[in-house]
This record gives sequence, C-alpha cells and structure tokens, in this order.
Amino acid sequence: MQIELVLLVLSLLFFASIMAGKAGSRFGVPALLLFLAVGMLFGSDGLGIHFESLKVAQMVGTVALSAILFSGGLDTKFADIKPVLGAGLSLATLGVLLTAVITALVLWLVAGTKLGIGFMLCLLLASTMSSTDSASVFSILRGKGLNLKNNLRPTLELESGSNDPMAYLLTVTLISLVQQGGSPNIGSAVVLLVVQLLVGTLAGWLFGKGLVWIINHINLENVALYPILVLVSSFFVFAATHFMLGNSYLAVYVAGLVVGNSQFVHKRSTRNFFDGVSWLAQLSMFLTLGLLVNPSELKEVLVPGLIVSVVMIFVSRPLAVLVSLLPFRRYTMRDRLFVSWVGLRGAVPIIFAILCRASGVPHSDTMFNIVFLCTLVSLVVQGTTLPLVAKWLGVLAPIEKRAQVKNFDIDFPEEIKSTSSEIEITAKMLEGGNRLMDLKMPAKTLAIMVKRGESFFVPTGKTTLLPNDRLMVITDDLQALDDTLKALGAEPQQEQPRTEKRKWTSMFFDDSAT
Repeated sequence: MQIELVLLVLSLLFFASIMAGKAGSRFGVPALLLFLAVGMLFGSDGLGIHFESLKVAQMVGTVALSAILFSGGLDTKFADIKPVLGAGLSLATLGVLLTAVITALVLWLVAGTKLGIGFMLCLLLASTMSSTDSASVFSILRGKGLNLKNNLRPTLELESGSNDPMAYLLTVTLISLVQQGGSPNIGSAVVLLVVQLLVGTLAGWLFGKGLVWIINHINLENVALYPILVLVSSFFVFAATHFMLGNSYLAVYVAGLVVGNSQFVHKRSTRNFFDGVSWLAQLSMFLTLGLLVNPSELKEVLVPGLIVSVVMIFVSRPLAVLVSLLPFRRYTMRDRLFVSWVGLRGAVPIIFAILCRASGVPHSDTMFNIVFLCTLVSLVVQGTTLPLVAKWLGVLAPIEKRAQVKNFDIDFPEEIKSTSSEIEITAKMLEGGNRLMDLKMPAKTLAIMVKRGESFFVPTGKTTLLPNDRLMVITDDLQALDDTLKALGAEPQQEQPRTEKRKWTSMFFDDSAT
C-alpha cells in the first residue's frame, strides 16, 4: 500500500474520531467509546478496512498505555493520594482478586456449561477484566470535570493507575496453567506479585528522580526538546523495568508521580505537551482496537457478554469494593457505591484478551469478543452515567468553572500561586474615569498588560483605557477583584459550556490548572 494512501486513511480516521468525540461530549457520551465506534465503523464489517494484526494492536496498546499512565502520574499530587494510599492499594490488589474470583464463579455456574468452558477458563476471562482501566478513568473523570468529595477522585485514579500489575499477574499465570495443565502454585504466584510490585515501585521512583536531575542539568538550547526528552524517558522506564522483572505499568505511573511532584525547568509546557500526547495515545489505542474487532462476531457472544457485564457491574465489583474498603471508615456507604460504579473497563482488558489469543488459549476468540462487548457495555452504562450517579449519591463537591485566559499567551512559573484574570473593559466601567488608576483595583492586584486590537502594551496608572480593551491582571485576592468589578458594573454574560457567567475570566495558576 502506498504511504500516501496510508497517511490519507489514518488522517481521515483520526479526524473522524476527533469530530465524533467533540459531538459526543455535548450529549455526555465518553470520547473513548466513540473512538471505538469509529474504528468499528471503518473496519472490515463497515467501510472495509481489514486490520487483523494482533501484534500491531498489542504494540500500539502498550506504547499508548505507557504514555497515558505517565501522564496520569504527572498530573497527580502526592498530597492528594497520601490520605488514600491504603484504600487505593487495597482496591488495586484485593479488589482485583475478588472481582476476578466472584465474576468467574458466577459465570461458571450460570453459563460455563453453555459456553463449553471450565472454571479455569472462566477465571482467566474474569482476570482479563478484573482491573479498572486507567485510560477510561482518567479520561472520563477529568474530561467531565467531576469534583468529588472525600478524596474520591484520587482514590479512583490511584486504583486505576496501580491495579494493572495484579490483573496482569493473574492473566499470565492462568494462561500458563491453561496451556500446561495442573493446579495453581499459590505461593509462587504471591512471590511473583510481591516482586513485581516492589521492583516496579522502586524502579519507577529511581528512574523518576534520575529524570528530574537530568532535566535540570542537561541545559538544552532548544527548549522544545524538554517535553520530548520526558516522553522518551517514560518509554525507557516502561521497557527497562520489564527487563528488571518488575511491573512496567506500575513503574511508569510511579515515575510520572515522582516527576510531576518535583520542580524542574519547563514543567508547565511539559505537562501541557503530555495532555496532548495522552489524548493522542487514547485515540490511537481505542481506534486500533475498534478496527481489530468484527461487530458481526459480537452477536454470537451477546448473551454471555451481557451476563458477564451485569455480574461485574452489579455483583462482583460492588462486593469487591465493599470488602476492600472495610478497614477504611472515612468512606461512607455512598462513597463506596460510587467507587463501585466507577469500575470502568477499557483498553487494558482488551489488551490482556489479545495476550490470550496470541498464546493460543482455547476459546480465546470467544473470550476476546466477550471482553470487547463488556468494555462497550461498561463505557455505555457506567461511563455515560457517572455525573448522574455522582449527583444522585451526593458525592459531587461544588466547583467554580474557570475559563482560560484567551487573549494573553503568557506562561507563568508553577510556583506562582496568584490568580490570573482577563477583564473586558466596557463603557460602563469607564464612567468614573478612563484611566487605569480610576478603576481602583483592590490591594494585591496588579495590571500587567493591555490588549487593544492586535496590539499589546504594558500599562501605567495613567494609561487611558478604551471600551473593548482587554486588561490582564494578577491577584492574590480573587474575591476582592470580583467585588470591585461588580461595583464597576461589569455585565454578566449568558452561560456558555465550561465558561464563567461573567465577562471577565480567571484561571488559577497552581498545580490544579491545566
């Protein structure tokens, strides 16, 4: 196939996915679900793109996951996860194990005979789907801007970022047992899990510290190379940890945590770069997996797939969460119910199912289609209803919507905790005088720049302001600034999605701002 044709097809696929994601966000549909749908639409049962390479799909998924996990760690504060460390790790280990065992037991009793598979294969199938998907959790929680009470968001993100090792260990152990026969060696499996967790955590921490030192001392002349250096390093962490017999998924997440909670040059531009990389990785991964599946084959597993989905959503996941969080009294019953509802499946279970197919496990084609169908059900049922369920359970915390400063492309160091605000000057605001000093800005507020038409200049107190000027200020007292602007008669705007209901906009330049 000509390279020009390949580029044309890929660009059309990505463009269709982006447009679908934009349209779906208006109706609360997760973008990841639409990426899958676009892949299925363009696949062999749709517009005829034949893609059947398990190796390519596995490679794309692995590379994408390493970038997604590193980006997730990069945006997570130690201060947020420290209070929920015990709960997150309990969900990531005990919760995964209980989810797999309960799902396998119910599936074996209900549909094992009909599917012609024994308990061991049922347990393998359940193990591939036993972990929550980091890409889905990060994307949906952050994409929908949910502000949750009682540290629920860091709990869920920590769980999804660290529970892949347990699911991976269960999957590869059971694949080996199915291929070779025999009874499971529980002691060996526990030792392997502990080694993978310890090596993965230590490797991630050491590599993260080393990367921060390199960034601060390498002194690159081209500053655009700093984000590239971090991206390449994240892939190095993932690959190197694999050869150290540690868990690569955990290592790259820990490395992202260490880097994101350290001070280094060009930190904000690096984080912004990784926001784009993370979305590109998610789009590529889900689009590839959508191309890999044949929707016509899903009809054959519709009944068992729905049974597994119902069991996981309403039985095994809630029971696993309740047991895993028993020692942690800080979580109310409403909190636990919401955590159980955020049992999102996504790319990781599909990649684990690809491992089963590549290993020649009996009935692996059927298992792959069941896993894919369960992922679709999870994204549709759970992903689209997260805001509604959060509101119904009363776990939403108030959040002030903040719009970005649009007319001033200025990047402040992360250490600056002040609020940057953009003010649209109106004729009414100038009735008491048209000089900057006449606006009588509150204390701890500094006007730093004016945009007039296409021109920018630094104002003084005697600068004459005109209607439609844009004034950029920074302040340590946002409430006082808001009160001053209201007193000047700044008129509110009509409500727009994800923007303020005011003519001035503000953005906090701390670690939570993106």
